Amino acid sequence: LTAGCKNKIPVIIGSAGGSGAEVHLNWTSEIVKEIAKEKNLHFKMALIHAEVEKDYLQKKLAQRKIKPLGPVPELTSKDIEEATRIVAVMGVHSHIKALEMGAEVIIAGRSNDPAMFAALPIKEGYNPGLALHMGKILECGAMASTPGTTSDCMMAYLREDCFIVEPTNPMRKCIPSTVAAHTLYEKSSPLHIIGPEGVVDVTGCKFEQNSERAVKVSGSKLKKSKTINIKLEGASKVAYRTICIAGLRDPIMIKQIDECEKHVRDTVLTYFSNISPEDYSLIFHVYGRNGVMGELEPRKEITSHELCLILEAVAKDQELANTICAFARSTLMHYSYKGRIATAGNLAFPYAPSDIPTGAVYRFNIHHLVEVDDPDELFSIEMVEV
Repeated sequence: LTAGCKNKIPVIIGSAGGSGAEVHLNWTSEIVKEIAKEKNLHFKMALIHAEVEKDYLQKKLAQRKIKPLGPVPELTSKDIEEATRIVAVMGVHSHIKALEMGAEVIIAGRSNDPAMFAALPIKEGYNPGLALHMGKILECGAMASTPGTTSDCMMAYLREDCFIVEPTNPMRKCIPSTVAAHTLYEKSSPLHIIGPEGVVDVTGCKFEQNSERAVKVSGSKLKKSKTINIKLEGASKVAYRTICIAGLRDPIMIKQIDECEKHVRDTVLTYFSNISPEDYSLIFHVYGRNGVMGELEPRKEITSHELCLILEAVAKDQELANTICAFARSTLMHYSYKGRIATAGNLAFPYAPSDIPTGAVYRFNIHHLVEVDDPDELFSIEMVEV
């Protein structure tokens, strides 16, 4: 912030606070104002709001202007009402508009990752396909270098027909494969980078070593969409969660872990027969068996000498989640499995208390596109003198 003000370089923060909803936007702006006060900085700041009013979306839904993004259900009126917060994902349009309004610092709500980097170059007339592709590489710091990391910086140099990327840390370097690989990052298609502006086609893209530590990228082309479609993201609260973390090392128990799990599930179901099974769920994450991949784990044989169990109870309220987790933990703790020699508890707990309420559980319930005539319908800009 200090360097930007001193050198008259715009400072752009997108997806403020991580999610870019109104509460995160305000929180980030307060931090910026605090720094400005401490450093005696003065500048024009733009706040770009991205949280969407539910009434607006209900009207768009009635007009059939909202469609699923990927393999998700059609959006319903109930989904909109149940969402705790809904944000729209802005592209370069709103960032450019804020710059044109004289913003020296921009704090934006939910933003498409490349937008913050591509906005100024596109405003200045550079090739939008190259600018957006460049933004795609820069969005994760030095991840497109080797050794890669998000905790370091990358510098990009944009030209008329290409851009060059180079890590700022001399211990890292870019090579064509690392930059090309990051082009694929978080993309469903290896040849297309889809965003609010349209599709960046990298079919004819070239990745060339420009120097020992830098890579030149050329050939990226933006194909603008016929209609303006903006991504919507929303989440709804569905339940509450309590977890218990435990280790187990008895080889006799490890060999029977599947049977032990079944016993606990059956016992819980019987004991809480007065409660609908739809009101809670009991989940076993067994690391050393298939904790990472679940049923997709190809190696079925357990070869570990110890297992880590994360017992998870999810229920309609926190009290029930706590109760289910406690009962399941106690049942497994003292279960007399076949061949058991130990007379003490079966589990080792790294934490006390062993049961940890983690609070509300949310799920993405809105992952859709809304068609608009103008992005300004969704993103309002507030100018502030700091």
